[in-house]
Amino acid sequence: MHYAIRVHQPGEPDVLKWEPIRVGHPDAGEVFVRHTAIGCNFADVYYRSGLYATPLPFIPGREGVGVVEEVGDGVTHLVPGDRVGYASVSGSYCQARLIDADRLVKLPPSVDDHTAAASLLRGMTAKCLVRDVHSVSDSDTVLIQAAAGGVGVLVCQWASSLGATVIGTVSTDEKAAIARANGCHYPIVYSRDDFREAVREITCDQGVTVAYDSVGRETLSGSLACLRPRGILVLFGQSSGAPPPLDLAELARGGSLTVTRPMLPDFIASRRQLEATASELFDALDRRILRIEIGQSYPLEKAQQAHEALEARRTTGSTILTV
Repeated sequence: MHYAIRVHQPGEPDVLKWEPIRVGHPDAGEVFVRHTAIGCNFADVYYRSGLYATPLPFIPGREGVGVVEEVGDGVTHLVPGDRVGYASVSGSYCQARLIDADRLVKLPPSVDDHTAAASLLRGMTAKCLVRDVHSVSDSDTVLIQAAAGGVGVLVCQWASSLGATVIGTVSTDEKAAIARANGCHYPIVYSRDDFREAVREITCDQGVTVAYDSVGRETLSGSLACLRPRGILVLFGQSSGAPPPLDLAELARGGSLTVTRPMLPDFIASRRQLEATASELFDALDRRILRIEIGQSYPLEKAQQAHEALEARRTTGSTILTV
């Protein structure tokens, strides 16, 4: 018998229940994976709270790392004993699970389990943001909201490695130091300073090429105001809540602005896309373009505490659950 965190009704962190589950054996094309570490992301809060609707009951989580223990018929690229990981697949808050073999990537020896759990979803998201949604270059000035968060620090690292000027918003001086250590040239403490005015001053009133916003309701209008003509707003999360409806005429008034809402599954939908994205992530880790900081770790059965910390913005870097 194995255990998992299950949600029977949406709500506060106390709806996360530690319960026994029966996993079974893999069908054709599936793999039995025993988890060793699990990524804990703010998107998990959206599902738990009901902001993102999902059938009940469900096991939260969309990222995990573990060891293959059994393979189903037709699986030829994996064997028992392989270390594997996945991202953007629902149901990871469990000790073990069945999963489609095509959604798994082998982990290289250079990447340990905890680092992989802290970086697969966030790292592939960062890759898509700075390489696919907008190809960042040394001619860009970028704004990153929540620059000390799990994805924020990776976007700072990757964008600065590509030569961009990086501006980031954070909530405290402590987080400003974290952002600066991860490649953010101009951290702005928004609880003290108006980030729109600060961005305009830093850019000599030119604005930024691209604004990466994972906060949503509290920052969206400000992110738009920080863009230069033909700038791009990339909304990839909404930790403060869903933003209000956008008046499209505002995009014209701002100077032919673009708004996009990327979702990682659309960028790794095929096996080829998944392998290419994971390969680029592992290369960035090996070359130290990305440096993974696991700011906090909780046993899987303490997932409630992890969610409380995420929502209270007491976390820095990545959060993982251990099994």
